[in-house]
This record gives sequence, structure tokens and C-alpha cells, in this order.
Amino acid sequence: MTHAHITSWLITIVLFFVAVSLLRSGSSKAKIVQMVLRLFYILTIITGLLLLHSIASISILYIVKTIAGLWLIGAMEMVLISMKKEKSAKAAWIQWIIAFALALFLGLLLPLGFDVF
Repeated sequence: MTHAHITSWLITIVLFFVAVSLLRSGSSKAKIVQMVLRLFYILTIITGLLLLHSIASISILYIVKTIAGLWLIGAMEMVLISMKKEKSAKAAWIQWIIAFALALFLGLLLPLGFDVF
């Protein structure tokens, strides 16, 4: 299940940047990419919850990682909506960077991640 989760969030990140570039260029296909991106949000959340459910003893770091992952998805949506409404997305990008760094760090730090830290 770990590989499914990593695959889903990698595809989510790629689709996010594709959607950002399509919104910047004013393409009409941005809406389609956003819908597919929302599908991958759901897949990422489901695989993350299945991973969380498979853990015998859940430490507080897993809860923080879950919250950071949900915050990251929210920040992605805030960036895309701000860009679509042609408003400043600076605060949303800052949130995205912080949430991404926190989720990635905790994901690599915890035992189900890779042995980097």
C-alpha cells in the first residue's frame, strides 16, 4: 500500500503543476486537469487512510503527518482557486511550501517511509 500512496501523491504533485501551468497560459483544458487532480486527491487520501489503518500503534507524528497532508491538499486548492480568480496566490504558495516540506519530512522520517533520516 505504501507504493500506491507514493504513486498517488507523486501523480498529484505532477498534475498540480500541470494545472498551474495551464491556468497561467489561460488554457481551457485547465478545468479538466483540475477534475482529474481532485480524483487523485481522493486516491491519495484513501491510500493514506489505509496506511494509517494498517499501523499497529499510531504515534502523534502519524497524526501530524495526516494533518500536514490534508493541509497540503487544501493549499493546492487555494493556489488553483486564487489563480483562477486572478487574485494573488502568494499566501497559498507559502502554505503549500510549508505543508509540502512538513509532509515530506514526516513521511520520510516515520518507519513506513524510506530510511533517509
